Amino acid sequence: MNVPARKAPPAPPPATLEDLYAIPEEKRRHELIEGSIVEKGAATVRHGSSQWALSGWTAPFGRRPGGRFPGGWWFSTEVDVFFDATNTFIPDIAGWRRERLLELPTDFPIRVRPDWVCEILSTNRRNDLVKKKRVYHRHEVPHYWIVDPVEESLSVYRWEPAGYLEILVAERGERVRAEPFDAIPLQVGILFGDDEEDEEPAAGEL
Repeated sequence: MNVPARKAPPAPPPATLEDLYAIPEEKRRHELIEGSIVEKGAATVRHGSSQWALSGWTAPFGRRPGGRFPGGWWFSTEVDVFFDATNTFIPDIAGWRRERLLELPTDFPIRVRPDWVCEILSTNRRNDLVKKKRVYHRHEVPHYWIVDPVEESLSVYRWEPAGYLEILVAERGERVRAEPFDAIPLQVGILFGDDEEDEEPAAGEL
């Protein structure tokens, strides 16, 4: 006697922005990633230290252009950014060129895609390395940085039609010029607790 095969239950519909914001605000540390609500990775001391250091380092760019500093950018940390109906992320740090965004928006979540995103790897590192990276590329975020506090490294990616192009990998102890902020050299070690050095960068540095 043939027993009819059981049909697999239908897949649940993808979660929406409304589902995400149904979580009480005081408990909401979640992102909507490819239709799934995912709790953001735990922020370790190393993660928080790297985020604080990089936020401080980008400060000369976060001004109006034309002064003694490079300027030209707006920055925000851990703000909700809407990409599409199934993807709303909380980038660790995001930046928008002032030429595209004349003033910081007041809408929530922000619906203007960033020009630069930095994710600092934590317990949900796979999301930053695979799923979110894929969405950032699909929405043509021009520059994507990944800071790894465990490996003490910085990876810099540039958007290309076929995928993100890795243009720089650096580690603690190196000083580099990393686009789009290559106007000022970055001592990578400051992201991992080193003090900024005062001496001029060596000849031939990146």
